[in-house]
Amino acid sequence: MTTVTDFRAFRIHNDAAGYRGGLETMQADALSAGEVLVKVAYSSVNYKDALAGTGKGKILRQYPLNGGIDAAGVVVASTDPRIKEGDEVLCTGSGLSETRDGGYGEYIRLAPAWTIPLPKGLSLRESMIIGTAGFTAALALLRMQDNHQSPALGPIAVTGASGGVGMLAIDIFSRAGYDVHAISGKSDQFDILRSLGAAECIDRHQLSFSGKPMDSARFGCALDNVGGAMLAGLLPLIVPYGNVAICGNAGGVAFDSTVMPFIIRGASLLGIASAGTARDQRDQVWQHLGSDWKPRHLDRIATREVTLDQLPEVFERMLAGDSFGRTLVRVGNV
Repeated sequence: MTTVTDFRAFRIHNDAAGYRGGLETMQADALSAGEVLVKVAYSSVNYKDALAGTGKGKILRQYPLNGGIDAAGVVVASTDPRIKEGDEVLCTGSGLSETRDGGYGEYIRLAPAWTIPLPKGLSLRESMIIGTAGFTAALALLRMQDNHQSPALGPIAVTGASGGVGMLAIDIFSRAGYDVHAISGKSDQFDILRSLGAAECIDRHQLSFSGKPMDSARFGCALDNVGGAMLAGLLPLIVPYGNVAICGNAGGVAFDSTVMPFIIRGASLLGIASAGTARDQRDQVWQHLGSDWKPRHLDRIATREVTLDQLPEVFERMLAGDSFGRTLVRVGNV
């Protein structure tokens, strides 16, 4: 069994001295409780992590905690007989960096219920390029197909296509046989989006909606990272019995629409809440991600790899809108 001494973590505080996050040294017995102790190899940076790390969003529900909603590494100790020392595992969401310590530490404790065996077909590094972003996109595909979505219904619109979720969605959905139409405000990145599998790229700044309750059907389904006016504009364009999966709110939390797409065309609006996904669905999604839905261009999607020391700079750039693709965090050597 590995003996754990002092280790580094990006820890977030909110106390009499104010809200702050930064690297510090801590010990394993200060970690959140859990039966599985993992030496972390990789994590990633999500928008939620940037909000938590800077205090610009109310993400953490208790303090102090280590940041990072994703983690992948090797088990160094376990009291659960199903999980052995040396097992490669991952965890996304599941309260990380909300109610318990997250992946921005060289060690993490996990509950067995949220400790996912690394799927065959994925390395630890690849699993964190996918991370919460790719898990969210794949969960949307699972939910859609459970609701009878198929490529035959028409192309899928992916909004926020140049972000982490969007780029992974292009790769995942195109591999699953869907004709992907990528919607992004970053037209200078269209060549990259096409290389990931987008059949068509649409400039968000040149996209206009009629404002009618119903319009000519254009998309078989949609994965919307934006919300707000974008979601309202997409709904009238969905074919009969198509699905719109909503997983983000970059364009606002409210949207103005009517019941017409739902009661005339039978469209479905599916909420994708990846953080609290039940274990059976988690297992399904990760098995797909290690096999038939595995993104083909992970190294192209991982546009940056950083260390724990570089996190503050990454957070600021992401919140300023100056990010593209996925940022991988190299936490430790495994």
